[in-house]
Amino acid sequence: MNRPPYPLPEGPETLASMLAGSARQWASRPALACLGRNVSYAELEAWSVALAGWLQASGLQRGDRVAVMLPSLPQLPVAVAAVLRAGLVLVNINPQCAAADLEFLLKDSGARALIAIDEALPALREVWARVLVRRALITTPGDLLGPVRGRWINHRRTGQRPRTDAPPLPGAESFRQALALGRKAGFQAVAVAPDDIALLQYTSGTTGRPLGAVLLHRQLVANLAQCQTWFEPALRRLPPQETLVTACMLPLHHIYGFTVALLLTLRLGGCALLLPHPQDTAATLKALAQRRVHCLPGTDALFHALASHPACDSVDWSSLCLAVGGSSPVQQATARLWQHRTGTALCEGYGLTEASPVVTCNPVDAPAWTGSIGLPLPGTEIALLDDTGEPVPAGTAGEIAVRGPQVMAGYWQRPEATARVMTADGYFRTGDIGLIDEAGQLRLVDRKRDTIFVSGFNVYPSEVEDVVTRLPGVAECAAVALRDVRVGEAVKLVVVKADPGSGYPSEADVRAHCDAHLSGHKRPRVVEFRNTLPKTPAGKVMRRALREHG
Repeated sequence: MNRPPYPLPEGPETLASMLAGSARQWASRPALACLGRNVSYAELEAWSVALAGWLQASGLQRGDRVAVMLPSLPQLPVAVAAVLRAGLVLVNINPQCAAADLEFLLKDSGARALIAIDEALPALREVWARVLVRRALITTPGDLLGPVRGRWINHRRTGQRPRTDAPPLPGAESFRQALALGRKAGFQAVAVAPDDIALLQYTSGTTGRPLGAVLLHRQLVANLAQCQTWFEPALRRLPPQETLVTACMLPLHHIYGFTVALLLTLRLGGCALLLPHPQDTAATLKALAQRRVHCLPGTDALFHALASHPACDSVDWSSLCLAVGGSSPVQQATARLWQHRTGTALCEGYGLTEASPVVTCNPVDAPAWTGSIGLPLPGTEIALLDDTGEPVPAGTAGEIAVRGPQVMAGYWQRPEATARVMTADGYFRTGDIGLIDEAGQLRLVDRKRDTIFVSGFNVYPSEVEDVVTRLPGVAECAAVALRDVRVGEAVKLVVVKADPGSGYPSEADVRAHCDAHLSGHKRPRVVEFRNTLPKTPAGKVMRRALREHG
């Protein structure tokens, strides 16, 4: 399944040159907006040059890894630009990462320096003596929000004036100290090459230990160019006098938010509206109501939360040109609710950490959600393979394999793991099951590892979940395998009610709905109700946690 090659927009060869070029072209434009503070491209450039000077003065050499543990605050894009322009390798880490996971990531990546939010200090203190990182920069939320607003933000969070008189870790410095030292030391320009490693992006670890996907500058730049070309029909609807505004609801330490929300916006000279607490739906809607937002990348859970909130109608959605769903399958119920409340169709795409991340997407001018994951982006090839690596017959489900300029160079220091997922002719085996429908579009059936085998039949969790989320009163659900000595495996269904205090739907209601819409072997053996589902920071359900805890 191939897209005919057609021209991609000309542009820079590295992320470092891309960000520098944006700063030159749009110096006075707002690049970032956060908690009432606008940051221009010129300010972003100046801060990142100073921070790059601090990194060099800290003794870091080209190719060294720098771990960044920051929420969606201006410090994050400043750190990203600084690391990349200094020829270093960015390692994105969830700022809420638990100590055990943090220790693994810091050791596995070999990070030599760290830039983190102060909220990560408890986990950092716990692992500090056991990792090799010795240069640390610790920031508070208000550090780049201005002297008055910044102090107010910090005071509101802590209830007291934050201490700045002593570093919280041995060898650590504050963000402002680092900027001052970097300006004094100066920055020596580095010749960053397209084949240099830009990013170690660790997989979500939903099925095991995370692996570091090695993403080169040229691979990330290629995916940005692919997305720009694909999104162009939607972005063309932007009024000429308006600057593109993208709402960054997604965590920017995750590849989806990092590429599609942040980097693509900066490539296009737009403004990234940073939302540090997207899980606060009321606050998110309030922020969206204060600006004309044009692009909204998100997940099924985020779109459902916004569309089902009473304050959804307080936002003027008429400016929205593109709402694109990814990271986890968009449910039909969410898509219908979203279009009803906002008047804009949800455009679903598909991607993976290992593909920088976008692989396929629906046409952005489609009038409604299609239920498919669309067509390959320009220059991307798709194959559906069986367990032996051979192409499956037409109309048959198979493992999705991807080849294109955005596919990773391999897993960091894991040649065996790389060999398992890469074919001899350069395809990356995704572990996802897909089917090409009669319209020629790719449909995601499910993850290969998540398939439930009932009496020899394949049951795909996404099919069960799509049916159950159509039942009124169901906010979300997840289907996982349950060991069964008689049939091998059975379906276990975990349901989250829209109104946890309500008696509806009951287990009997769920079972009646499944009986009416699912074949016998697909119906759940066990129905369990919970208040929440365990998820990764990007909103992907952690099925392994549901299976492990029974």
